[in-house]
Amino acid sequence: MTMGEGNKSLFAKMIVDVVYGPVLERLEKKDISAAQTLRAAFTKADNHLPGFAYDFVRGVLKKAEIHDKFDICETLLRLGGSQDCEELRISRQEPTFQDLNRCATGLKKILGKIPEQIYDRKLFLETIKEIASAIKRLLDAVNRVIAEVPAADNGSKQILEDRKKEFVRFSKKFSNTLKEFFRDTNQNQSVFLSANYLIYQTNLILRTVRQECC
Repeated sequence: MTMGEGNKSLFAKMIVDVVYGPVLERLEKKDISAAQTLRAAFTKADNHLPGFAYDFVRGVLKKAEIHDKFDICETLLRLGGSQDCEELRISRQEPTFQDLNRCATGLKKILGKIPEQIYDRKLFLETIKEIASAIKRLLDAVNRVIAEVPAADNGSKQILEDRKKEFVRFSKKFSNTLKEFFRDTNQNQSVFLSANYLIYQTNLILRTVRQECC
């Protein structure tokens, strides 16, 4: 697939969520100081050089001479559906917030199965139905969270509304990409890319709720 700057930016953000995040979280259990130092360094580098995370990983893979052995878009999609880290979990224990955690995890898990199921038309059609249901459950959960946020709470309610609208926009793009795929089944890469965007938007909702409500 052609690597546009927008896609490179997405891949860099996904790498932070599904590669760096889980690895650094495991490191924190052994050496919290080292993990925090690395996290700060990667964050600073990526802020000053957008896409650094992607370039770093690609550089390592190229050095190991395995960069052309797998599809990074497909790999990130698989990881996005299976990896989870503390930075993307909402800590508040109220049922409304824990339900959002569950709905987000459920949607990402189903999206992560796409690479395995896309070539079986019957199975993939069932997966699409599951994705549609999971998207609805997530939006319902987001609405319940928004309903609990006071209207005058430093603009948090509007920030969450805006984030929800952005998620809906990418959900519609994903739906359109699926329609294009069934007209031309060679468009599987476009489906992988669109699903990655949807996983990232799901993570963004979780991160926003953590920032605004926790």
